Amino acid sequence: MAFSIEDRVVDDETHVVAVTGEIDLFTAPEFKQRVSAPIDAGRTHVIVDLTETSFIDSSSLGVLIGAHRRLRRLEGSLVIVCSNDAIVKTFRITGLDSVFTIVSTLDEAFDGNAVGA
Repeated sequence: MAFSIEDRVVDDETHVVAVTGEIDLFTAPEFKQRVSAPIDAGRTHVIVDLTETSFIDSSSLGVLIGAHRRLRRLEGSLVIVCSNDAIVKTFRITGLDSVFTIVSTLDEAFDGNAVGA
């Protein structure tokens, strides 16, 4: 599965970053740039869609933690969409499932309870 990232502006506050493939030491810098850009542009709600992501490592977790901290300072939110059991387990093992809002589908991320929570 080739690595790619798709961005989508939803509205003035919300932005979706969808990742396909593996986020690792080599792809994390681009991932960081693509997650940071909407925050730099003033978006306060970022949805990271990992539905098509097959692997994440500690460098990608670091990117997510950094984005989460930045958004919290702006009274915003970071929502992660992930249904991959192995990736969800990574969040659980590291305790990050209690830090991040993790939902199974993009629809759940938009339902109003996740974004802005």
